[in-house]
Amino acid sequence: MTSRAHKKCSAVNRYKRFFLTLFALALLALALPAGSLAAATNDNFAEATVIGTLPFTDAVDNTTATTESGEPQFCYFSPKTVWYSFTAGANAPVKADMAGSSFGDTILRVYQQTGSGFGGLVIIGCGSYADSFSFNARAGTTYYIQAGSIYSDGGDLQVNLNEIPPPANDDFVNATLITALPFSETTDTSAASTETGEPAPSCASTSTATIWYAFTPETSGSVSAYIIANRFSAVVAVYTGNPPTGLTEIGCRSYSGLLTFHADSGTTYYVQVGGAYSGQGGPVYFQLDVAPPPVARFFSYPNDPSIFDTVQFYDASYDPGNVGLQSYFWSFGDGATATGCCPTHRYTADRDYTVEITVTTFDGRTASNSQIVHVKTHDVAITRFFVPNSAVSGQTRDITVGVSSKLYPENVQVQLFKSVPGFGGYQLVGTLTQFVPVRQGNRTTDFSFSYTFTSDDASIGKVTFMAVAAIVAARDALPADNEAIAPPTNVMR
Repeated sequence: MTSRAHKKCSAVNRYKRFFLTLFALALLALALPAGSLAAATNDNFAEATVIGTLPFTDAVDNTTATTESGEPQFCYFSPKTVWYSFTAGANAPVKADMAGSSFGDTILRVYQQTGSGFGGLVIIGCGSYADSFSFNARAGTTYYIQAGSIYSDGGDLQVNLNEIPPPANDDFVNATLITALPFSETTDTSAASTETGEPAPSCASTSTATIWYAFTPETSGSVSAYIIANRFSAVVAVYTGNPPTGLTEIGCRSYSGLLTFHADSGTTYYVQVGGAYSGQGGPVYFQLDVAPPPVARFFSYPNDPSIFDTVQFYDASYDPGNVGLQSYFWSFGDGATATGCCPTHRYTADRDYTVEITVTTFDGRTASNSQIVHVKTHDVAITRFFVPNSAVSGQTRDITVGVSSKLYPENVQVQLFKSVPGFGGYQLVGTLTQFVPVRQGNRTTDFSFSYTFTSDDASIGKVTFMAVAAIVAARDALPADNEAIAPPTNVMR
């Protein structure tokens, strides 16, 4: 095929691909579902859709929506927004959400109107990424809802506004019965109330928007209550006794963490969940479950003990149930025991010992943990040190350091120093490292150094040598005999 024919064929193929692509796009357009939403007419704040009665639902297409100059942007920036206005006819908790929208990056903001225009809007809160937002609407007050997408082009946008009904377990007599553990649920307490004579939790300044649970265990044991509320400060309290005025609080916790208590079989426990401060409410997660066991942990010092060391043990246990640890029991693996958080112990023989700690909480939960403590006594000593009695400047003489090890073969490093005038007093001459086996009797392993005496030594008239031995990769149990100073060597010119 000629080059010109080849180019002509390629051009034809390009045109074919172009028209096939147009044809595919046309078919795709025909395949789209009918009834697409019309462009939003409430794009601008001044054309906000008025919400008359609740419940309310509206759906629009925000793909061509815009943002106005000076339009507020809280929580996340949203380039394609629409507006709604709602004037409450009565005091009531209201939930706004964007459930039913075709995109997930939803952003919904609720404002209270205090004046005209954008400057008269006060942000109340936001709900983003399919999350809702609840607020207490006041009669006669106008609220504006700004809805849109965060980063995508949007699509079918849906806004829902509903009055929140009181929870089923708002009143004490309607307490939710917990028949089995674990139990958990999320309840919106925005419309919950506080009954006359209802007890106020001791760990909160007041008690508002409360809900109730009742639990009668079949067997005795420790139980933990847990709450999570992202939008307000929640409190949980547990009571026993005769409701509603004869209740006695047995525990209380606010904000976070577990409230753990011992529950006796056949006794009914009443759990109160609410806001820690006046006017607070919203979605709150409540969980009741068997209390977790304490976590038993410890460490010791030194971590390489010998029979000459007094080992210090430190407790690092804790109680995730937040009741606290009442007692500690230690078993040191050699028959000895102790109590308290931080005992000491000295071992009499080299071997591995299994040390165990058992902790008990104030409500009777226990846990144990064990570790191996390796007791090994490393000990070397300088038992011979030969230096010449005298020497002449320029003369090279041998110096021998004898090291013994009575317990284990060791790798030993010996450093040889000589005396010098001035601060410090000694100067390093040489270093030798070698294996020192266990030898019987007074036999040693010799470290042999050679030293050439200098004119400076002769001017001083003498040199004193010092040897220091150290076990490589181990701690010497008795380091006092690892250093030796020889008698002075007289040095002449």
